[in-house]
Amino acid sequence: MSAKTAPPRICAIIPSYNEEAHVADVVGRSAAHGLDVLVVDDCSKDATGARASAAGAEVLRHETNRGKGAALATGFAWAGERGYEAAVTLDGDGQHDPAEIPRFLACYARTGADIIVGTRMADSAGMPFDRKLTNWFMSAVLSWLAGRRLSDTQSGYRLVRTAAWRRLGLSTSGFDTESEMLVRACRMGMRVREVPVSTIYGDETSSISPGRDFVRWTRLLWRLGHRTRGKAG
Repeated sequence: MSAKTAPPRICAIIPSYNEEAHVADVVGRSAAHGLDVLVVDDCSKDATGARASAAGAEVLRHETNRGKGAALATGFAWAGERGYEAAVTLDGDGQHDPAEIPRFLACYARTGADIIVGTRMADSAGMPFDRKLTNWFMSAVLSWLAGRRLSDTQSGYRLVRTAAWRRLGLSTSGFDTESEMLVRACRMGMRVREVPVSTIYGDETSSISPGRDFVRWTRLLWRLGHRTRGKAG
């Protein structure tokens, strides 16, 4: 009789900036699914780190604000060093419902995908119109660059294999990291899957800077598009 295969070691990574109002709840509800939880405090000016720690999370703090992509990189370095096979990434502001973590775990157990994206587009009625329009546009452009349809490229609710993260060699450090991740993964032939998740908007304040992050996204799209044209030629 063969021994049972041990379940994969999966953790939760929560990049956070000034999320003291919600982070403890997100930590506790994520841990309820049996996941170890890491909060990467990206130099918050409030009690984000203290509240995450009190809720049971491991906390790593950036001493300067380095951006969401940098926070994810810190988190995946930590996860890789500790032997986690994959990590669920979700935001600390309450927009991602930890009750839906089992959807990612079930999809991973079934498919072994490198990246699983939580798509909100199956039920986007609660999404503000400007965000819905931005998401539609970015998803259309990034789908073209990736060479396959991606329905919600701006969703940060994901499961990512730590080995896949290392292979991606990402060059960005802000909110554009999540876009770069998907395009690179598709171009490298990684297995990308989607699971439906809820659209939740409440009293949170977006950390996206319209001017700065628009420039970053424009630069990223230009670089990725330039490489596409180079390959076509």
